Amino acid sequence: MSSFGTGESIRRAVEIHSRMLLRVAMTRLSNPQDAEDAVQETFVQLLSAKPKFRDEEHEKAWLIRTTLYRAGDLRRAIQRRSGVPLDETASEAPAPSGDEDADRIRCAVQMLPEKYSAVIHLYYYEGYSIKEIAKLLALPAPTVGTRLARGREKLRELLKEEIE
Repeated sequence: MSSFGTGESIRRAVEIHSRMLLRVAMTRLSNPQDAEDAVQETFVQLLSAKPKFRDEEHEKAWLIRTTLYRAGDLRRAIQRRSGVPLDETASEAPAPSGDEDADRIRCAVQMLPEKYSAVIHLYYYEGYSIKEIAKLLALPAPTVGTRLARGREKLRELLKEEIE
């Protein structure tokens, strides 16, 4: 069991996980600065809560779940302040990667409801299996499979509407 109390343990977690957590936060937030804020808040919570982890996978799961919660909270706060519906806040164009199709798909993933965008991102972009996602998000594997299937269908609909 490891706990977070030392600066070295926090530094290690930031070095290992921050890029992946930023990508996870971007599934809920279209603005990179907002995603960075969500990740930063995750590490602040890690520092203040000093949770004990069974192993590195438990640590990673905690960080991913906390980042998803923080990003969702931030997205809702932005929506309340702006008065713009959530699906419209997600449609702000993310920083282009140079690959038009990849950018279009990433933007469509951001427009999905939170429960679908998270599993799609973890499955396709981070390479987790359904079982691993279930463990990370503390959900039954069949629920993850269902969300993945429904998310794919919604993604197809969004992309089809965009083409028409």
